[in-house]
This record gives sequence, structure tokens and C-alpha cells, in this order.
Amino acid sequence: MIKTDYLVIGSGIAGLTYALRVAHHHKNSNVIIVTKDDKSESNTKYAQGGIATVHDLNIDSFEQHIQDTIIAGDGLCDEEVVRMVVEEGPDRLQELIDWGVQFDENNIGDFDLGKEGGHSQNRILHHKDITGYEIERALLVMISKTPNIEIFEEHYAIDFITEHHLKQDLSEDTSGITCFGAYVLDKKANEVKTIVSKITMVASGGSGQAYTTTTNPLIATGDGIGMAYRAKAEIEDVEFVQFHPTALYQVPQESPAFLISEAVRGFGARLRTSKGEFFMKKYDDREELASRDIVARAIDTELKASGDDYVFLDCTHLNYKKFKKHFPNILDKCKSLGIDVRKKWIPVVTAAHYICGGIKVDLHGRTSIHNLFACGECTSTGLHGANRLASNSLLEALVYSQRSYVKSIAKLQDINLNESVPDWDTANTSQNKENILITHGRSAVQKIMSDYVGIVRSNRRLKSAEKRLSFIYEETEELYKESIISVELCELRNLITTAYLICEFSMKRKENRGGFFNKDFV
Repeated sequence: MIKTDYLVIGSGIAGLTYALRVAHHHKNSNVIIVTKDDKSESNTKYAQGGIATVHDLNIDSFEQHIQDTIIAGDGLCDEEVVRMVVEEGPDRLQELIDWGVQFDENNIGDFDLGKEGGHSQNRILHHKDITGYEIERALLVMISKTPNIEIFEEHYAIDFITEHHLKQDLSEDTSGITCFGAYVLDKKANEVKTIVSKITMVASGGSGQAYTTTTNPLIATGDGIGMAYRAKAEIEDVEFVQFHPTALYQVPQESPAFLISEAVRGFGARLRTSKGEFFMKKYDDREELASRDIVARAIDTELKASGDDYVFLDCTHLNYKKFKKHFPNILDKCKSLGIDVRKKWIPVVTAAHYICGGIKVDLHGRTSIHNLFACGECTSTGLHGANRLASNSLLEALVYSQRSYVKSIAKLQDINLNESVPDWDTANTSQNKENILITHGRSAVQKIMSDYVGIVRSNRRLKSAEKRLSFIYEETEELYKESIISVELCELRNLITTAYLICEFSMKRKENRGGFFNKDFV
């Protein structure tokens, strides 16, 4: 048994900033971060665009950012949350800068503020087109300088430890459930560790791997949502899956798909069909600068009508010198594929990008389970509503990690470690020799979700998806009970759970809002 004050699951911006805050405040406390891969591998690392925050008050205001967020969320944002996040954003951004994150500046020394779809002003702070990578770099440097933080790399969180594991029956009452830590698989040693903590923070990222084409890394398997659901935490709004309009189309398709940042359209790039026609004017007066749900649905509609596999993003008219300065990573990727953006259009396709719902949390990051906090993409805060405004996610993570930290340190001294937690039970299990069941199950889930629960859904497709997922779920649960634990098997369970929840919530929603579109409701 490993004992700690704080257990943090995930090493993206949410988990790392939370860990730094609690560790710096309680210098005598122990903080453990578990991450399923290398410590730098997270959705944060792949965030190209940047952080949206009000900086230049000569052209921008909190009210404009608030209204842009609410409009993008299509009426389902929690306005109190939106105001809180937007207004607290500048202070949280300054902390990042103090921790060593470097944002691009213009030729007079001010921040070079970008503009993305749905924003009325230039307010996106960025580091070229690898903002997430720069944030991850700086935070990991700070972590390395903080002696009371320990990172367990290549450790996979299996389940939260609750009364269920102590054989305590809470019957139907879920209000008294408490988190006592987590069971974690050490991938290298191939053993399950019992980590008992006073406070657990889940910041496990997204679930894009539930779909065939996604901008999310291979680790984004909905682990936080799956674990929380099994622990009986409240889940909400997972029907709102945001698809990025412009992932680079390749054959075979990379996973994760390479992202052509929203900022490229903000820079002036235009969308064309295979026949060269501009088409966004048909769908929104803002054209390429419409919010992501509108642009993605427009592309999906055009592709279904034409039968093409992709549309094009035209950058040929843009200032090449400035393009090279702003988007060097995108430029290098295109060059590697023989695409000279001065002469050729970039083939793009929609890709699963961000889930707007997840583990329900309050204004302080608290879940419905005692001593379990959640932050980042695995959560539902009320900020995004039915559709996330571009570059609001990193901002949300910063604000909620701060608020979770404040509430955590206030209650830590009142919590005792539960040392009666049993070790992981491996009785009656054996080594799985049928890995084909896992690999086939994963690809089957991805195909079901892409074909039936994509950008445009229908009642019949959703029912069909639910039936197919139920069969895979039953087959996987049987395998899980019989087998010695593995990361691949656990990831499949979480993907199935998240996919099933997306279907369930989609069937319950009876109107089209933001990123949710059912053609039967038109």
C-alpha cells in the first residue's frame, strides 16, 4: 500500500497545475502524479491554438468573451461559470507566465494575439502552433524543481477505491460515496499498486479514441469518465462531442490525426470543395470563422452530398512569410507530404476532438463523490454548454485547477487516510491469450461510433449503436472477470462505457443544440 496526501491522475495542464499548487502550499505534503504513458504525453501537448483570455482592454472586454462563449454554447452554458472562468482567466494566465511559459510577441513587444472561430476579437495567446507543447514543457520543469511531487510514469489508473471495494453496501444511496484513492497498474512491473490518498484529483483528459478519426492521442480513451461512472459519480452532457473541422486527411489516416489549427482559418484560410467552390457562405454569415459545430457540420454535409472523402483548406492567398512564422509545425508537416501551401490546397476532414461533458463538478471542481475532484476535459463544468468555444479548454483547466486547489487545502486536515483498503484481487484470473478480442473490440467500438454516433445522428442509428455496444460490453466484461489485468483491456472497458454513455445521453436529448445534431429533429 502506498500512502499519499494528494493523488493526481493525469499529467496535462489540469493535473500538473493542480499538483504544483497543492505542493507549493503544503510543502510537507506528499503529491503523487500517475500518468499512463510518458509524463509529457497528454491532450495538452497537442493543443496547437492557444489560450483564450482577455488581455488587450483597448479592443476587448470580459463581456465580449463571455458573450462569445455563450453564443458558441448555444444557450446551454452556465453563465455564472462562464463569467467566473473569463474574469479569473488573466490572473491564471499570469501564473503560467511566471512558471516559465513563453507566448509569442509581436514586433513591439506585446503579445501576438490570434483569432479563432467564434471569437469576436483577437484574444488567443499562443506559442507558434505548438502552444500545448510549450505549456507542458514549462510545467514539467517546475514539477522537477518541486521535491514533494513524485511522478509515476507508465502507471495506469484502473479504478477509484470506494466503499464498494470495502464491501460496504450503500444500496441505492450514492450521496455518501467516498473516494479513498485508486488501484493503479504499474505497466513495467505488471503489478497493481494500491494508492491510498486523502484527496484524489482526476485530470485524465478526453475520449477521442472512441472514434476512428480523432485529433486525440492514443491515450485519450475516456478513462476518467469510465472510472467515475463505475464509482457512481454524476455524469452529464456527454452527447456534446465536438468535431474539429480541419484534421489533415491522409491515407492511411494517422492516429491521432494531424490537426490543422483553428487559427489557420482565423489567419484567413478558406474552405473549398473538390471542385474548388467556396461553400461556407451557405451555412453561416461568419463563413470560415463560424463556431466549430457549424463548420464541421457544413463539411460533413458537403462530403455526404459529393461522396468525396475530404474537402480542401486553401492557404495559397496568404502571406507566406507570416504563415511560416505563425504555423511552422503545420508547414513542416505539409512539406513532408509534398504539399506546398503556396501552390496546393490542404486536404482536410472532420475528426473527433473534444467532449464538452463528462464528470459533473461544482464551482470548486468537486464531484458528487466525497474527496474526489476532477479537472480538465474529463469534466462537465457548464462552461462549454453544447459546444466549446475555441481555445477555452486550457483556460478552463487553469481556473478549475486553482479553484480545486483552494478547496482541497481547506479540507485536507479533516481527512484521514483509510488504511483498511484491500489489495487488488487477482483470484481466479489467468493470462489472456485472446488479445484479438481486445483489438477487434476497440476497432469495432470506433467504427460503430464513427458510423452511427458522429456529427449527424438519427434515432435509428443511435438504437443500432446501443445494441452493438451492449454486445461488445458483455463480451468484454466476461473477459475482464477472467483475465489478469492489462492496460489494453481496461482502456477498452472505458471506451465502451464512454461510447455507451454518449449514445444514452444522445437518445435522451430531444432537440438539436450546438455540437449535437439529430436529423430526426430538423
